[in-house]
Amino acid sequence: QVKLVESGGALVQPGGSLRLSCAASSNIFATYVMAWHRQAPGKQRELVAFISDNGAAHTVDARFTISRDNNKNLVYLQMNSLRPEDTAVYYCYARNTSGDGLWGQGTQVTVSS
Repeated sequence: QVKLVESGGALVQPGGSLRLSCAASSNIFATYVMAWHRQAPGKQRELVAFISDNGAAHTVDARFTISRDNNKNLVYLQMNSLRPEDTAVYYCYARNTSGDGLWGQGTQVTVSS
């Protein structure tokens, strides 16, 4: 059973940066499409970024960058110029080649002065 574990969430001031990490317990991590989603209080979960198995990446906000290290089974989300509206629980998501998806437990990001 593959497991995803996020880390790196924290309280940060507006304008600050954070890097989230997601560790996957799978030796076929390199074949997965990986993504970050977030869910703010009272709102629906939304896509933040995804990266394919070949490294092609897409983010919905230019302040964010997604990357992966297949040697370490890690995917990262670098977030810069953070705003209070970025406050949310950030979730890692993995999709295998069969189309099956898996969520991590989430990590809290709070942007506040």
